Amino acid sequence: MKVASNTTPIISLSSIQRLELLKLLFKQVYIPKAVYHEIKTKKLFGYKEIDADWVKVLEIKGRKYLGFLLNDLDAGEAEAIVLAKEIEADILLIDERIGYDIAKSQNIFAIGTLTVLLMAKQKGLIQRVKPLLNEMIQKGRWYSEKTCKVFLKKIEEA
Repeated sequence: MKVASNTTPIISLSSIQRLELLKLLFKQVYIPKAVYHEIKTKKLFGYKEIDADWVKVLEIKGRKYLGFLLNDLDAGEAEAIVLAKEIEADILLIDERIGYDIAKSQNIFAIGTLTVLLMAKQKGLIQRVKPLLNEMIQKGRWYSEKTCKVFLKKIEEA
């Protein structure tokens, strides 16, 4: 299974020391250079962990398509979408609504960090999502109150 990722899922999971969930769920994750550089230069959560051998940094080729996407997205989001198309990723990890919607419109199967946590729970890698969601929020990850309530109710952790 090929999985590409934007920045936010990586820093969100790294902030709670759970980046390894990506390795356990997907074996390998591909990120574009823009995501790698964003995490490294800003020394965001995960800036050491993304040098792991299971995180593969790739250069994108679709510069024309990238230019179009940069009208609405930052470089990391845009490159992640281009990379997902180029490697024919099965999944794109992306949290930002605009990027998520654009990916879906391009027939890219996109999921966010909360869905990754749900998958980890379903596979028995974690027991509950709610404490990890709360910890991510304490570390600076923002989700609307409505999003949290709806998601937790849906997974029966409200």
